[in-house]
Amino acid sequence: MAVAKVSARLRRAHGQLAGVIRMLDDGRDCQDVVTQLAAVSRAIERAGFALVAANLRSCLRDPQGPDDVAADRLEQLFLSLA
Repeated sequence: MAVAKVSARLRRAHGQLAGVIRMLDDGRDCQDVVTQLAAVSRAIERAGFALVAANLRSCLRDPQGPDDVAADRLEQLFLSLA
């Protein structure tokens, strides 16, 4: 379920990015383009955080908890988004 939601977020961001490219090609105002580009950036960032959060939830549901390697990997993934 989480992967489907992240995929949907990324598809929306893909559409937004296509819109930004059209805006550039059409010579739209710089402020409008940057505003839309910032929205695309936020959408991609949120998708990344959602994916890491889903993995964290999965680890927390495991009765034995994450091992040290898995915990370190999740921490690295999270920090790579910051």
